[in-house]
Amino acid sequence: QVQLVESGGGLVQAGDSLRLSCAASGGTLSSYAMGWFRQAPGKEREFVASITRSTGMTYYTDSVKGRFTISRDNAKNTVSLQMNRLKSEDTAIYYCAARSSAVGSSYWNAYDYWGQGTQVTVSS
Repeated sequence: QVQLVESGGGLVQAGDSLRLSCAASGGTLSSYAMGWFRQAPGKEREFVASITRSTGMTYYTDSVKGRFTISRDNAKNTVSLQMNRLKSEDTAIYYCAARSSAVGSSYWNAYDYWGQGTQVTVSS
């Protein structure tokens, strides 16, 4: 069973950048499509980005296109989310997720494994 651990969250100002990382143990991420989701207080979990298992194709929700970049390093068994030009509305807990499929999904219940989340707070 894959265990996922996110890191890199923190408190930043609007316009700043953060890089989130997701490290895996107990399995190899190259077997999974990966996704990032976020959940703000009082809101439902929201799809942010995904990356396919092998081809590295990426998908983003509209609100982060051009600002966020998802990437994976299968050799290091990690997935990252580079977040630039952060806005206050990006404030949320960010979760890394693994799906036993070649392609990711924008539906949170399509994923098989989840990390515990990392808090991102953007002050305006």
